[in-house]
Amino acid sequence: MGKVIAIANQKGGVGKTTTAINLAASFAVLEYKTLIIDADPQANATSGVGFDPRNIKTSIYECILEEVEPDNITLNTSTPNLDLIPAHIDLVGAEIEIINLPNREKMMKKVIGKIRDKYEFIIIDCSPSLGLITINALTAADSVIIPVQCEYFALEGLGKLLNTIKIVQSRLNERLDIEGILLTMFDNRLRLAKQVVDEVKTHFQQMVFDTIIHRNTRLGEAPSFGETIIMHDANSTGAVNYLNLAREILQKNRMTHLDQAEKEIDILNEN
Repeated sequence: MGKVIAIANQKGGVGKTTTAINLAASFAVLEYKTLIIDADPQANATSGVGFDPRNIKTSIYECILEEVEPDNITLNTSTPNLDLIPAHIDLVGAEIEIINLPNREKMMKKVIGKIRDKYEFIIIDCSPSLGLITINALTAADSVIIPVQCEYFALEGLGKLLNTIKIVQSRLNERLDIEGILLTMFDNRLRLAKQVVDEVKTHFQQMVFDTIIHRNTRLGEAPSFGETIIMHDANSTGAVNYLNLAREILQKNRMTHLDQAEKEIDILNEN
């Protein structure tokens, strides 16, 4: 049974979709069968792996509201072992349409239950909000990764998200765990960025991933080619960062045998 990880933060521009597609691609190249579910009406994860959302006729929207079988709309990406359930703009209306339905918070969980055994990892790219679709994703997930940009307002809104996660844990999904807080867009030339890293680690300690995602030109340009960073430039800093994040998660979940010395070398290479 695959592990379901939601990538969530109601604050936009923190590297959420970048993390979703590139973490998923990293699992895939490490030979773990992986699925991305694009649960954001902007459909950036869909375009980020090479599909034009304007050409998507059937998406996660139809799976949730019309009970279309997810197998029938799953797309193979150019990355081996990586599949996609796409999104399109119609997902905007889904929150209004399901608001009066029974078990409205568990509709995505029902969809994922149909395909969960086919994947080792399922990554859900959530929208930058704490709406009903994001609640659905958190209800369906085993854990959540929270990307946090290395800037002055890094902690803004984080308390509200953590409170939402606690509510989901108590009322809808007691198994939901915080996989970790991921620091993104780090620029080691800036003193402020280093101060934010120190502040987040002081506040949240073991909840923060050792891996930090550095600001990287190749990482930023990859989506314009419809490619993950692994396919765009496997030797770039961004690719190395996300591969290290994948390996850190695998180690945390006891799914690989990565010795501490090797892990420390990787972290040193990032800094």
